[in-house]
Amino acid sequence: MSTQSTTAPTTAPTTACVLVIGNEVLSGRTQDANINYLASELTKLGIQLAECRIIRDIEDEIVNTVNQCRAKYTYVFTTGGIGSTHDDITAQSVAKAFGLEFGINPEAERILLAHYGDKANESRMRMAMTPVGAHLIDNPVSTAPGFRVENVYVMAGVPVIARAMFDGVKGTLAGGKMMVSKTVSTIGVSEGMIAVELGDVAKAHADVDIGSYPFLKMGKFGTNLVVRGENMNLVEAACADLRAMITAAGGEPLDEEIEGDELK
Repeated sequence: MSTQSTTAPTTAPTTACVLVIGNEVLSGRTQDANINYLASELTKLGIQLAECRIIRDIEDEIVNTVNQCRAKYTYVFTTGGIGSTHDDITAQSVAKAFGLEFGINPEAERILLAHYGDKANESRMRMAMTPVGAHLIDNPVSTAPGFRVENVYVMAGVPVIARAMFDGVKGTLAGGKMMVSKTVSTIGVSEGMIAVELGDVAKAHADVDIGSYPFLKMGKFGTNLVVRGENMNLVEAACADLRAMITAAGGEPLDEEIEGDELK
């Protein structure tokens, strides 16, 4: 006699990866300001940012990384390397990753010619080159567009432009189930005082994610415990156990995040 499983099928999460491309970021010359913004916006859409990488302006590295990540994640967002100088090689590298020809995109050419007029020199028109068949991403800040090939979105590195480009495409992204988040905090109880008990709570609530963020405020150690999950009831259940844990350790649990100097 056969039996049929009544277990509901699990839905794979919608995931994303951000690739920051540029020697200037790795050298410390430029500080990345895009990852935090993209992580926050993707979370709002129910898309889990699963990985971030910072890689050099080297064609083979870009090609290999793009191919690894586009096969692994629902979406890949690249920032940097689509300007007008010799080291801006992201666009041609993405074309190579997909095995596509690389050349002038007629619509991008029209946009740039209309913008620059008689100042449309060879360097500026390099920004009209994309993989053949790429879909353009509007740039309302400085005109030169980004582009998309399948699940890979290629955007500028300048934060204000990257944000504008992402804002233009986020409405087209298919998000997953929205995550909910709650924080239970305490001051006067350090992370080390509750580490073992916190591990027990995390094991008992494996269906949510519990993050521990220690801080120092006015000479006192404290901990912000952030619970994230898809189901508010499950999040609340974990929070209830965290409050009990803090109370047992001699602390006072608070349902808010305490600002202090983070220790990790």
